[in-house]
Amino acid sequence: MRKAITVFTPTFNRAYCLGQLYESLLRQTASDFCWLIVDDGSSDTTKDLVAGWIAEQKIPITYLYQTNQGMHGAHNTAYAHIETPYNVCIDSDDYMPDDAIAQILAHLPQLEASDCAGMIGLDCDPQGKLIGTAIPEHWQRGTLNDLYRKGVTGDKKVVLKTQVVRQFPPYPIYPGEKLVPLGTLYLQIDQQYTWLYTNALLCVVEYLADGSSRNIFKQYERSPNGFFYSRLIELRFGHSFIYKFTRAMHLVSSAIFGRLSLFKNNPEKVITLLAIPFGILFHGYVLFKIANENPASN
Repeated sequence: MRKAITVFTPTFNRAYCLGQLYESLLRQTASDFCWLIVDDGSSDTTKDLVAGWIAEQKIPITYLYQTNQGMHGAHNTAYAHIETPYNVCIDSDDYMPDDAIAQILAHLPQLEASDCAGMIGLDCDPQGKLIGTAIPEHWQRGTLNDLYRKGVTGDKKVVLKTQVVRQFPPYPIYPGEKLVPLGTLYLQIDQQYTWLYTNALLCVVEYLADGSSRNIFKQYERSPNGFFYSRLIELRFGHSFIYKFTRAMHLVSSAIFGRLSLFKNNPEKVITLLAIPFGILFHGYVLFKIANENPASN
């Protein structure tokens, strides 16, 4: 019988921590889910580790291996293979509270009866402290961007309708680059759909030293095309001059890193022109941060 939810996990050389996610899935109080692992080119023991879990037959697990494409490439692969109506990404260094699947299932009747793209819930740290702030209880639905524009902070966990996510183009793959910000997809979804809001805790987040969030300035340098693509989308759908101006500053830096044409396909050429001096200054700041990052994280 087909499950309701796919929990999918992109992973790259994370055999040392993937077990805590597996154990959390075993503890779920509801079982209407399956686990899809997209191994993005690991060279450690991930394949053998997962094979052992599959042999245990405690939960349904699908394992897919691909050559390394980066987090966004693993998301593309997951979305192409998911067979359930709903999906949620739980990263390899994170895990789920014991009732997370049950919380999602409890909201499915509302989602089925609405035209929402999915639902937005909360993340917390291992001590149970919220990442950022909760969503005001009287806010029942809206866009992801609305939350941040109205003052809600911190990472949030999205649960998507699979049929919705497949209406949008996959993340572009740039040879030699490993990151396109995942928020570009959610921002595009925001233009056509709203989301159901909930303060249910759906994910326990740990920011490891080898994670992309800890090495963001290096990522700017290593994936200029990916960030350039992201900034163009943010310029296209931004709601304020200040927001668009800061995105244009980032665009300038990405263009310098990648030797890219600053105005090609640019929906906000005038704002970008005004932002060039500030973008050059920002680029210098990025270079300074890269030079002063912890060598162990490089």
